Amino acid sequence: MRVLITGATGLVGSHIVKECQEKGIAVNYLTTSKDKIVSEHNYKGFYWNPDSQEIDVSCFEEVDAIINLAGATISKRWTSSYKKEIIDSRVDSAALLFNTLKTSNFNITRFVSASAIGIYPSSLEKLYFEEDTPSDDSFLQEVVIKWEKAANQFEALGIEVAKIRIGLVLAEEGGALEKMKEPVSYSVGAGLGSGKQWQSWIHINDLAKMFLYLIENDLSGVYNGVAPSPVTNNELIKEIAKQLNKPLWMPNVPKLVLKAGLGEMSTIVLSSQLVSSNKIENAGFEFQYRNLTKSLQDLL
Repeated sequence: MRVLITGATGLVGSHIVKECQEKGIAVNYLTTSKDKIVSEHNYKGFYWNPDSQEIDVSCFEEVDAIINLAGATISKRWTSSYKKEIIDSRVDSAALLFNTLKTSNFNITRFVSASAIGIYPSSLEKLYFEEDTPSDDSFLQEVVIKWEKAANQFEALGIEVAKIRIGLVLAEEGGALEKMKEPVSYSVGAGLGSGKQWQSWIHINDLAKMFLYLIENDLSGVYNGVAPSPVTNNELIKEIAKQLNKPLWMPNVPKLVLKAGLGEMSTIVLSSQLVSSNKIENAGFEFQYRNLTKSLQDLL
């Protein structure tokens, strides 16, 4: 098997590549940086530029499935121009893949796209499942709706489409955990806002395995990429402090302070999504890291 990965050099993508290599799955990857292109037997890089709709078509040769992770980070201040970039980077990259495949004869059977649990409205009480639909008009919901719509168009080519709505990714290097543990490591860690907001998290290794699980088991549709045991923000910070053997003595950072400092982007840390992993588990997927303590012991 050979898979084509966009965003292969990023946090999630690099772990999927590692998982592929361990399973003997060959990888083609697309990059906007020609300096990152290498060509090995089972790991080949190809240039693309979604802004100009340019792509090296040979990237699709011998490929069975595509894993699409392309998209600008949401962890950057949401100016009007950057909000447009967040959406365009997802929609335009998918459109380039789609339009190229539409006019070619490559035999690609599966398309697995990253998505996000940000599609679910913020709630301290409701448990969200894949069939739940958005009920407000937040920016994150707009992003995810357009992101998933861009993925769904591949069904018109006879390609099976799956989407993973990713929660808070916990990884040793980069990502949210690195930012959360820094103040804790200096003994100035604190919960955010009320601290009661739910954080549906997932260990990076489980997430990487999940992408390949959908491909290997011919699964399509939407799946929540979260571990079975969500925690509140207060619980998450307390567990990080425990693993680092650091005290927590500061009061929670007030919501108004976060909104003043982060603007609309404060939604990322203040929204609450209690999300179910039942569907992927019922499909046979087994989490290696089901609880937060074991995950942080591994990562910290």
